[in-house]
Amino acid sequence: MNQEKSQQKKARKALPQISDAEWVVMRVVWERAPITTNQVVEVLAHKTDWKPRTIHTLLSRLVQKGALEFEKKRREYMFRPLVSAEECEHAVARSFLGRFFGGELAPFLARFVESEKLDSQQIEELKRILEGRKE
Repeated sequence: MNQEKSQQKKARKALPQISDAEWVVMRVVWERAPITTNQVVEVLAHKTDWKPRTIHTLLSRLVQKGALEFEKKRREYMFRPLVSAEECEHAVARSFLGRFFGGELAPFLARFVESEKLDSQQIEELKRILEGRKE
């Protein structure tokens, strides 16, 4: 069990640091993989004002960082994620908690819930999630 936790921590630490712009590209790849370069450009043409060259650069960076892999098929590059959205989201959340809340989840949740308006359905959903996490 300790070895398993150690491997999980190593895997978490190995996750690439993804910039805000790279997150936009990753979301497209996560939603539509496998996806070609041209398909990524087409999707992002409707969401951003980026030039195709910018998107190509972001894809290349994500490959270099180990977030994506590609396969060349004829003249096209086909991209697939090497990390899941959930893994990256968890790593970012953990980093945020570490920087601003000493790594503690409860103070963050308390601060967030106190300052947000929640309807009864959202409150019930949070209760259900928390009850399901009891050890």
